[in-house]
Amino acid sequence: MHGDIKLVLNINLRSDRAAVEEKWSHRADLAESAIHDRHASSVWSLPRTNLAVVSWPPVTKERLFVHWHYWWQAHYVDCQVDAASRHNTKTRRKRIADTLRGIRRRNLTALTKNRYYDDKLWLALAMDRVAKLPKMSRPKGLTLLQNNILDGRDETFGILPWREGETFLNVPTNGPAAIMLARMGRIDEARHIIDWIYDHLVDDDGFIMDGLRMRMDGPELVRNIHPYCQGVVLGACLEIALALRDEAGVGSLEQIDSVRDAELADETMRYLTRIRGLVQAVASDMATPAGVIDWDTGDGDGGLFKGILVRYLADVAVRLPADSPANRATRKLAARLVIASANSVWEHRLEVDGLPIFGTDWTADARLPHNYGVGASTIGEKVGVIRIAERDLSVQLSGWMLLEAAARVAKSLERS
Repeated sequence: MHGDIKLVLNINLRSDRAAVEEKWSHRADLAESAIHDRHASSVWSLPRTNLAVVSWPPVTKERLFVHWHYWWQAHYVDCQVDAASRHNTKTRRKRIADTLRGIRRRNLTALTKNRYYDDKLWLALAMDRVAKLPKMSRPKGLTLLQNNILDGRDETFGILPWREGETFLNVPTNGPAAIMLARMGRIDEARHIIDWIYDHLVDDDGFIMDGLRMRMDGPELVRNIHPYCQGVVLGACLEIALALRDEAGVGSLEQIDSVRDAELADETMRYLTRIRGLVQAVASDMATPAGVIDWDTGDGDGGLFKGILVRYLADVAVRLPADSPANRATRKLAARLVIASANSVWEHRLEVDGLPIFGTDWTADARLPHNYGVGASTIGEKVGVIRIAERDLSVQLSGWMLLEAAARVAKSLERS
């Protein structure tokens, strides 16, 4: 009798988890549809091209891709890879290929022709993920782009500047660089970057600061705290820790001491400890008590910042080895941050034609995007444009990223 009850409970638990996974997958599908219905467009009517218009509703310069934002399009590709990773369809694969072609056409020249290393890094990371999708080939120009980025490292520090000719060494550039290097198997170079960040850019609360500006009279610390800086460092530390674990050739980090030297165990633990501390800092000071990430990031580029953070929180929730109580607690906390944020964003969404519009503030109701207002008082309003953050592709991509992260976490929970 007891065995029958236990079996029924297990079946019900699996059924509930499957329902949760299906719920988040469906919501991510709706977010994908919203982006494609409102933003996707061919580039100047060229066949087999696709880009995302940077605002909705757009003004003429946006519709014509005078404004197009190279790095926003990289995250558009990344979101498409998320969707294809859930369900790899011919339609999704074609759209990814068309988007990469659209980026090349709109850039007007080689993808390396961009002064900003962080822009190029985001595209390189997205293209590398495309290359690993089943039934997709390695994107044209990826190797050239990776080499161009790595050639830009500062000879003195071995760190990338923010842009060509710049003396600002920042985390938004070097965090993605460390992720790229780790995924390329260049672990020592990835570790050098992350160790440099931890030597110079951690504040008293455990957050990763923006960067160092090299002045004639010495380095100037730029103390700004951004969600995506926490995200990319989480992602890099995770890639490094997993690579060191693989190097040890064991199934559990607790076995490393008995298999390899103590130095490797210490090195691995250093990055795991950083992950644990950073997830805890985000939960304590960047989220509500309920676990909703509520850092103010606004519109424009900032619209992407929280989405990038949750992408790598989901990575921690799914991929961090569950071989110690501390790691399991960190996985659980990261998952809670993702799911709580996704629930809040979904509850506060607007719907237009049955598709969601997400708010820039994940704890408040989304506002209806529009271009025109009455009683203009600012210069922007006098020319007929009012800054509603929800207009920006960046804000909507963050919402899509969040729902893809939730779908990924829910799938992992269903299988555990």
